[in-house]
Amino acid sequence: MREVSIAVVDCALGNLQSIRNAFAHVGVEAYVTSDPGRIETAHAVVLPGVGAFGDGMEALRQHDLVNVLRKVAESGTPLIGICLGMQLLFSESEEFGRHEGLGIIAGRVRRFSPLVPSTDGSFGIGQKVPQVGWNRISIPSHATAEDFWADSPLEGIDPGTHMYFMHSFYATPEDPRVSLSTTRYAGIEFCSALRTGSVVAFQFHPERSGEQGLAIYRNLVRLARRARSASHSG
Repeated sequence: MREVSIAVVDCALGNLQSIRNAFAHVGVEAYVTSDPGRIETAHAVVLPGVGAFGDGMEALRQHDLVNVLRKVAESGTPLIGICLGMQLLFSESEEFGRHEGLGIIAGRVRRFSPLVPSTDGSFGIGQKVPQVGWNRISIPSHATAEDFWADSPLEGIDPGTHMYFMHSFYATPEDPRVSLSTTRYAGIEFCSALRTGSVVAFQFHPERSGEQGLAIYRNLVRLARRARSASHSG
């Protein structure tokens, strides 16, 4: 049986080499491509990105990848969004106007407000936007099991672990149950990682988050290997 194949979508949206390096560190050689055929036949697909939502969607349209990524999600192949890549999975964004997203996850991408309500109901200057740096990830309030992260990309990560963030916008899923982790910033408790079906995504950058981030990449490789085994057994 051949080694697992992991495609990193190349639409000039940034942080591609650091993602390849993270996979290499955990023993897998991911390949960077914008070729629809190589993306559709991969055992897992990573959609990375930094920058503006509208520019990201335009890049996907120019490379004829919008429907390809939707097909990947529908097929049961793991689709992994990182930072802007997570946001692009949603229905729409309010960044610089209204922009339609991939629509794989129902919900909207919103901007942090630097104005945070104080305890007396007035408003004062809040935290800086964008959020750049380390912040904690927590188990969502809807979780009922202490081992909520078991058998997920966050398996083995302790609640409260710091991950590296760099963003001004955050995703709000219509169904909060898709949230895998939450993080608090600028007075907002937002979805910092999600899982629904074969789709997983992170607002933070695992590849910039040290040993804990590499642990996430090991879990992603396990997901891809399961997908490979399922494709051979089918």
